[in-house]
Amino acid sequence: MVAQRNRSGLALLVGTLLCGASAGLAQTPTPAQARQALQAAQANPALAEQLRARLQSSGMTPDQVRARLAASGYPPDLLDTYLGAAQPGQSALTPGADQLAAVQALGLGTLTVASDPVRVDTGMIKMQEALHAESLATGNYVFGVDVFRRSTTQFLPTLAGPVPADYVLGPGDHLVLILTGELEFAYALQVTREGFILIPQVGQVFVANLTLDKLRDVLYTRLGKVYSGVKRGAGATTRFDLSVVNVRVNQVYVIGEVKQPGAYQLSALGTVLTSLYAAGGITDRSDLRRIEVRRIDKPKMTVDLYDYLLRGEKRSDIRLETGDVVFVPLHGPRAQITGAVIRPAIYEVRAPETLVDLLRAAGGFRADAALKRISVHRILPAAQRGPGPFPRAVVDVALTPAPPTAAAASVVNGVVVPPVALENGDSVVVDSVPPLNNTLYVAIAGMVNKPGQYAWREGITLRDLVLLARGPRVGAYLKEAEIARLPADRANGRLAETVRVPLDSTYLFERDSAGRYFGAAGETFPAGGAPEVSLQPYDNVLILKQPDFQMQHTVFIAGEVRFAGIYTLKSKDERVADLIDRAGGLTPQAYPQGIRFFRAQYGVGRINVNLPGALKDRASGHNITLQPGDSIHIPEYQPSVKITGAVNSPGSVLWKKGNSLEYYLSAAGGFSYKADKGRVSVTYANGEVRTKQKSFLYSSNPEPGPGSEVFVPAKDSTAHTDWVAMAGAIAQILAATVAIIVVATQ
Repeated sequence: MVAQRNRSGLALLVGTLLCGASAGLAQTPTPAQARQALQAAQANPALAEQLRARLQSSGMTPDQVRARLAASGYPPDLLDTYLGAAQPGQSALTPGADQLAAVQALGLGTLTVASDPVRVDTGMIKMQEALHAESLATGNYVFGVDVFRRSTTQFLPTLAGPVPADYVLGPGDHLVLILTGELEFAYALQVTREGFILIPQVGQVFVANLTLDKLRDVLYTRLGKVYSGVKRGAGATTRFDLSVVNVRVNQVYVIGEVKQPGAYQLSALGTVLTSLYAAGGITDRSDLRRIEVRRIDKPKMTVDLYDYLLRGEKRSDIRLETGDVVFVPLHGPRAQITGAVIRPAIYEVRAPETLVDLLRAAGGFRADAALKRISVHRILPAAQRGPGPFPRAVVDVALTPAPPTAAAASVVNGVVVPPVALENGDSVVVDSVPPLNNTLYVAIAGMVNKPGQYAWREGITLRDLVLLARGPRVGAYLKEAEIARLPADRANGRLAETVRVPLDSTYLFERDSAGRYFGAAGETFPAGGAPEVSLQPYDNVLILKQPDFQMQHTVFIAGEVRFAGIYTLKSKDERVADLIDRAGGLTPQAYPQGIRFFRAQYGVGRINVNLPGALKDRASGHNITLQPGDSIHIPEYQPSVKITGAVNSPGSVLWKKGNSLEYYLSAAGGFSYKADKGRVSVTYANGEVRTKQKSFLYSSNPEPGPGSEVFVPAKDSTAHTDWVAMAGAIAQILAATVAIIVVATQ
């Protein structure tokens, strides 16, 4: 029973220690960080209640909380005030920086003040220095400097998980020693300032400057003297395990050409890159290739950041120790490269690096690079400078295509680059291929699938150009083409001279399964025999269209015809009566006077067509010519007139020839009290609308026909007559009339 209780307690203690190992890796805050967190905490008195609620909802007992705090390097009673229910007078106690950091170490997240989380600052300086896109494109910036100015990536070391195998222990590290087998114990051990750990019943063990593997060798000896079951091999009855649950904090110094020189507290897993991010990055004056690490006032190592930035190598990025000095000196020789390279920028050069190394650092040539020569603009020595404001000389470096036997060290993107030594201040310019409109070109237009400009080359023919334009379009005239060429004589303002050249069916480029050329329907062309035509720079080729070539046009007819549907026009002069004939003629129920003819082309809309007149006299103007997209509807005969609107009895009345509009209005019960009698309209079966009008000199009283609709609108109740204004207007008219009469009589 006792052993079972010991194992249960050991399991609880081991779980507590391991949880502390994963959650307790947060660094102990510095005094400045503690003040910052304390000010944030004092700004919100409710922070204590948040902390108390977090602890109560965590599911941990007070003993478990104390054990995890101890394993993480905090006093076990640090949070005792907030473990139980709030006592009178304690609700106003606000947690300090240690309590806030301990909450994070327990894995309970971060407490919030208003909408901002309260976090213990890691000491990393976040900077936002956006480089202009124009500077990046032109290469007017120092390569590598911007990497350390981004706040989204700070290169913080990973605090969770096991430490590396070569991690060297030192004062401040927190270890866990677990014994299993005949004895089951777990100890949380902290390395003292003197480099010792204190193991109960074993005593002090010096661990400073030892790795975990070496310390395990020492513990086999020390533990074996106390516990006989601890031994190497299969005969051991007691085994032990040793791990690091919390790494120490080192204080290092970052000076020189960095944004924020000073002393920084970094994790023991921090490296040179970590220290540079901690100092806010490097300046434009820094030397990225000779960053010195000094340990105990002696040079330890020189770090070349180009190994990391260009090749991803971190072999020289060593872990720092307490008291290390990271010194970033002023830059040495630099050279700028611009133009058609992938990464134009200012690079640091070291002997014996050459132009080849600079090109490779810039990522090589772009696809549009003119791989003929490279210009190196070099500052002349003072003794060689002549008069004028440009103390530079230009050195043209010729490039040649790389043969198969060329040394790989001198080949960049398939060309051989001479090993030209670089000097401080050199500016290398890689020319690019000019755009198409600045080079020799030929153009093609007309009946081709892809008209436009294409690069001219020696020996290009008309057939090549048509192929580049993806071949002729449907309806192309393949007997001849026109070429507009720059004139030899520009007298009298002449701009071009044109020539006609022969074509044939082989310009179609497409073949059927039998190998025969085929193309668009229409005029046939010779099978072959046309000579090849060479093109000159700036020729403009026009592929003509076949005369009178058009695709099929369709019209639509519906309603009272025998065969309604979509018909294709047979010719350009086909008319309405012809379409009626092709549709089988009108049915006995058709009402030709009510034909509705709609023309979509050019947005014409409805056309008033007299179909009976067109059928009677096909040469008359009523028989109009059809256009693509015309729509015709022949309605059924309706022997009635529909009356709607402001009448007493809306409905339909049988049509009687010769009856007037008043007859149909009377048959519908006459006008209602709200009818606007002056705006009665009649819509006929063919869509035509006529309105009843009456004035001093003119009156219009439309007579409804079969299938018509009479509409009586209602008066506008919101409109009122301004009798005063009307009387004034009449008076002005009378006065003007009298004045005219008087003048005329005189």
